[in-house]
Amino acid sequence: MNILVISDLHGSHYYAKQVEAVMKKGKFDRILVLGDVMYHGPRNPLPKDYAPMKVAEILNQRKDITLGVRGNCDAEIDRAICEFPLSADYEEFMLGTRGVFMTHGHIHSPKMHPPLAKGSIFLYGHFHVPKAEYRNGIYYLNPGSTSLPKEDYPGSYGILTEEGFQVLDFEGKEIKSIRFLDESE
Repeated sequence: MNILVISDLHGSHYYAKQVEAVMKKGKFDRILVLGDVMYHGPRNPLPKDYAPMKVAEILNQRKDITLGVRGNCDAEIDRAICEFPLSADYEEFMLGTRGVFMTHGHIHSPKMHPPLAKGSIFLYGHFHVPKAEYRNGIYYLNPGSTSLPKEDYPGSYGILTEEGFQVLDFEGKEIKSIRFLDESE
């Protein structure tokens, strides 16, 4: 399974078009949206080409394979223009034999989350900083922010497979990566 993971678009049509190019270039079975899709929030600057309706149009093209979670900047009215799920605080699913807990990061975070089985994936956004870490038997994965990255990172996205996770910038350069261990050993 090949999964595109994006977070923190914050209504940027410019970066939504970058995501669209990635979607067209790659063969993705699923697209995961980790919240903060439309609104930039009161503490963030206005992102490049702020146009939430155009962002929705791009993401809605793949609504049949897209799953999202609500971010702290996603209002009910913003979620109304998305034709894919975007109202839950978290989603859980299996990736092969590995459990995935998908959330934005403002309620459940790497420091405070439900109990997860060894080898599980905690997938989150919110902090605008890419991460690919393995701590205490859990994989903590963050694709960074597509439109408003922090700590001098470029806009980025993630690719999640049963083998591992990769964070790439929009030129295709790898920023972070991790290979999953065989937990049965």
